[in-house]
Amino acid sequence: MTAPAAHTGGTSLRIVRLANYVGPRSGGMRTALRELGAGYLKAGHEPVLIMPGRRRSDEQTAQGRVITRHGLVVPWTGGYRAMLPRRGLKSLLTQLRPDRIEVSDRTTLRWAGRWAREHGVPAVMVSHESLTGLFSLPADVSGMSRWRSRLLSHVAHALADDLNRRSACDYQRIVCTTKWAATEFERIGTPNLIRIPLGVDLELFSPERYSETVRETYVRPGQTLLAVCTRLSVEKKPHRCLTALDSLRRAGTDAVLVVAGDGPLRRRMERAARSAGLPVTFTGFITDPKALAALLASADVVLAPGPVETFGLAALEALACGTPVVVSADSALPEVIGAAGVAVSGEDFADGVRTALRWPGGERRARARARAEEFGWPASAAAFLAVHESVNRDPFPTLRTGAE
Repeated sequence: MTAPAAHTGGTSLRIVRLANYVGPRSGGMRTALRELGAGYLKAGHEPVLIMPGRRRSDEQTAQGRVITRHGLVVPWTGGYRAMLPRRGLKSLLTQLRPDRIEVSDRTTLRWAGRWAREHGVPAVMVSHESLTGLFSLPADVSGMSRWRSRLLSHVAHALADDLNRRSACDYQRIVCTTKWAATEFERIGTPNLIRIPLGVDLELFSPERYSETVRETYVRPGQTLLAVCTRLSVEKKPHRCLTALDSLRRAGTDAVLVVAGDGPLRRRMERAARSAGLPVTFTGFITDPKALAALLASADVVLAPGPVETFGLAALEALACGTPVVVSADSALPEVIGAAGVAVSGEDFADGVRTALRWPGGERRARARARAEEFGWPASAAAFLAVHESVNRDPFPTLRTGAE
């Protein structure tokens, strides 16, 4: 579906946004929510974000009003929380009287589309994850028999298709950020699907953040600095970075790795790195955005190993810093990075790193920055707003789906 025209002024809309599984300190979801909310506010609308946290709060911020409700910690996710009881959230929605609803969770908050439909409020769902990919993770296990893997993959597709059909019926628009993410909706013939890419802060993430001090912190002269910025959890496949580093060093490349991020796999990865004698620095979450930008700009290559990434903001931030990215060919990232990085099939990213390093330094950095400049938050926010302004005129789609 073609994106409608951008906002040109008119009635202010109260856009109530609901999100679960927002990183406690950082992450692509948190960044996207913040940047889009700021764009809505700048355009004269009234964004209200409802998200989970440790305690209740209600404050005005640079992205508009942010209401936090207590959320239960989701095990093995590195601190993600989810608001599960519906009664209180429904009461809050009634009090807020939204003009539009935007939901960034396709599982535990999917019910908000039905609530919106019952109350005559146009609703938009934003797909920040691949349900097919997430449901398929148990099938991606070494040593599993081929027939069992195929069976689990079939079940994953069936579950994803069922949930996606239900979502398409309850929301007037389904927004996906990449063609890859839209595939599972196209598979079921979703008529109300639209693609809108996310953006990157091109001022914060810049080649000018390159720092010799940062390089001296992690590498000696002549060494190759690799970096990864990701949550250390199963679906992100962070162990692939250790495998790549080990392969590179065994082949004679004097490389070191900096892992920026935290999560349930951190201790396991630290033990694995020590056991293999690999030069790896685990920084944990880097809370200062400028410090993160300096690391990305100062690295020679950034790794993005996750196979189920639907957009990959960290990879785009690395490109904006002028650093090529090696990504999983199974994810949406190949279409995001274009010719500014390398897509790798399988577990070992070492060949991808070697390919990127063979590019002349000035060329690979210029190519990375040029690709990132094709993405900007103002354009992304305008496209999202155009969707919100258009849905009032659209009926809900009719799709065949099972009973709730």
